[in-house]
Amino acid sequence: MECFIRSCRAVLKGAAEKSPGVHVVLGNEACDLDSMVSALTFAYFLSKTSGSERTPVPVLNIPRAEFPLRTDSAFLLRESGLPQDVLVFRDEIDLLGLHRAGKLALTLVDHNVLPSADSDLEESVVEVIDHHLLERVPSPSCLVTVETVGSCATLVTERIVQKSPEVLDRQVAQLLYGTIVLDCVNMAPEAGKVTPKDSKYAILLEQRFPDLPPRSALFQSLQSAKFDMSGLTTEQMLLKDLKVASGADLKLAVSVIYMTLEAFLQRQCLQQELCEFCHKHHYSLVVIMTISFKDKKEVFRQMAIYSSSTLYREEMSQVLENAHNPCLNLSPMSSPYDEIKAYLQGNTLASRKKVIPIIKDFLKDRERRAVHCGNLEDLLALEDQFNPSRGPVTDDDAGPQHHHRRPVAEDPGMEEDSRVPPTPMNSLVEGCPLDSGLPRVSAEAVLERFREVSDKDMTENKAPGGK
Repeated sequence: MECFIRSCRAVLKGAAEKSPGVHVVLGNEACDLDSMVSALTFAYFLSKTSGSERTPVPVLNIPRAEFPLRTDSAFLLRESGLPQDVLVFRDEIDLLGLHRAGKLALTLVDHNVLPSADSDLEESVVEVIDHHLLERVPSPSCLVTVETVGSCATLVTERIVQKSPEVLDRQVAQLLYGTIVLDCVNMAPEAGKVTPKDSKYAILLEQRFPDLPPRSALFQSLQSAKFDMSGLTTEQMLLKDLKVASGADLKLAVSVIYMTLEAFLQRQCLQQELCEFCHKHHYSLVVIMTISFKDKKEVFRQMAIYSSSTLYREEMSQVLENAHNPCLNLSPMSSPYDEIKAYLQGNTLASRKKVIPIIKDFLKDRERRAVHCGNLEDLLALEDQFNPSRGPVTDDDAGPQHHHRRPVAEDPGMEEDSRVPPTPMNSLVEGCPLDSGLPRVSAEAVLERFREVSDKDMTENKAPGGK
């Protein structure tokens, strides 16, 4: 496999004008172990079996500089004898340029829809292999394999075994096996991740390659590497395993952190660091899902919601507290910060893969409500009502909660303004109008009023003589 990946880099560097192009296998934006291994092994499989003139190229969907944060991925690569320097990262290939030149075919692994930032690449997608909820609109030009197993690597293993088992050498087997074992929490049924198909192919790999590392020992090593947070900043912790969701005026991050929430909340200046993180990466809100283990076996989950916007924070809290598919069984915890809501998650089987659809449904519903109201600015004005102490916002002094109102600078080298807005004067005097707290106006009540006004306008327009 090393020779194959090195040849990919050579193809990218020496791509000639007359080249037929490349077939990129692209993992998701989190670029976790499953995403990386699925991209590497499926591209290798294509190189051995595809009759296309386009060279298969596995691409890790993060900048190279972020890869050191994927400590479990780096560990498995070392154990499998595959050096990091041969890998191809997202910032080392111009996918949009290849697409516009008609030289790109794209296979998605470990996700089935492109993020909005990559929507221009949609016409190049020819295949999807994924284990998440299907969101993709069917198309005759795209072959889709979606099955909610524990690991996408299981589906890649199945394809290799069924179509070209000779591709499965020991190095490929160890990459796939380690990923399946980690994703399925050592194949433990009580973790709620493993399916019969995951077990089937894990056992097949064990039988075909009996010298693979023992399952439990490999799982413990990978888990220790994955949970290693030593020396990481808060920003690095959030970026280590992050996925993004967006809709209308709201863009949010969902980060998985491998420690207890109590330990995370004890980090010095945490609220300020979260504010700076949102400002730098243009997020309005961050959902933090923590994972730890009781007695090294029982999964323990907690959740935190951060936003400097009271409206966004309360909206997301209500959505997750009231979720039914699945029910998260959230119990409020004490938080040392006003802008961070903390919860114990009683449903330990609800991983991020199950929480993301809840958030996406909320974003779609939010867009529908905004359209019904007739203007997204109504929601923005509503946000200002929920945060009156922020004072006026100018183009030169916009906090992260306002980034959606103005275009984001395209120059990645431009340093973002991280200044904290000045404290409003009315908070420094006695008899402040806010002494009694924020007005008791819910988002639902205001939105309902918008609907009433809209319905009234429609009735008047339909009435005889209406304009």
